[in-house]
Amino acid sequence: MAITRDLRNPRLWQGLATYGFAAIGALSTSLGLFDLFFPNKLGKVAHAWVLALVGIAVLYAVWKSWPYPVQVHYSSPDTRVRLVTGDLFDQRTSLIIGMSDCFDVETPHIIATSSVQGQFLARVYQQDVSALRADLTTALAAKAPEETGVAKPGNTDRYPLGTVATIRHHRTHYFCVAYTRMDANNNVSSSTGILWHALEQLWDEVRARSNGEAVAAPVIGLGQSRMSTVLPIQDAIRFLILSFIFASRQQRVCEELTIVIRPQDEKRIDMLEVHEFLRSLRRYS
Repeated sequence: MAITRDLRNPRLWQGLATYGFAAIGALSTSLGLFDLFFPNKLGKVAHAWVLALVGIAVLYAVWKSWPYPVQVHYSSPDTRVRLVTGDLFDQRTSLIIGMSDCFDVETPHIIATSSVQGQFLARVYQQDVSALRADLTTALAAKAPEETGVAKPGNTDRYPLGTVATIRHHRTHYFCVAYTRMDANNNVSSSTGILWHALEQLWDEVRARSNGEAVAAPVIGLGQSRMSTVLPIQDAIRFLILSFIFASRQQRVCEELTIVIRPQDEKRIDMLEVHEFLRSLRRYS
């Protein structure tokens, strides 16, 4: 369980000790000042009040150290980043969908049914490939492909990496960003440089089209992109957060970014470390 894992995490106990001793120090200083201005009064204080003060110190330490909910608000710009465990398609926000540079949609032979793209087709379009392909074609109408007639099954137009096709479907924006290159055998690959460039283009599109409303994203860079050895899930989360914060410092992107963690992936993530990372970025906002 996540709670028992966190209780074994040295970061939690380090935080409890740091904030606990800080609180006890502050309370001791306060009592010392009280004794200075009101001599011989502390001896009359009931033991219950002393225990209450210790309890307050403990509660303060737990409150400051416990990582849940994993979210941090930044004042400059006015935005928030949070992590939740759950289903991306249950979020009541605009969604970010990772795609290849050919924007293929067919499952299961080209796109894995279990991938975010595969779930997008199933959950949002109820497996209607023609409807999704038509919406993508409309979204890409103003964007020029860099190559046509690609010798591969499925879509044969290849778009520049970082291209974003924005679909508005049932009052929700879906930002479909191409961050992987698909070869003739429909195998995809990417790199940290390509992903960073694609995210820069993505935040520009979100800034222009979302009207400042919150967006939700999966952990981008996992799955079929073959980046898990270069960018493990913990690093992929930090990578996504950094790109959003850097883009937001240039110009506000939106009110909130929600990163959605699949339940089966939560055990691989040190939430305490992620929360600490988020808070460290606030010092410079």
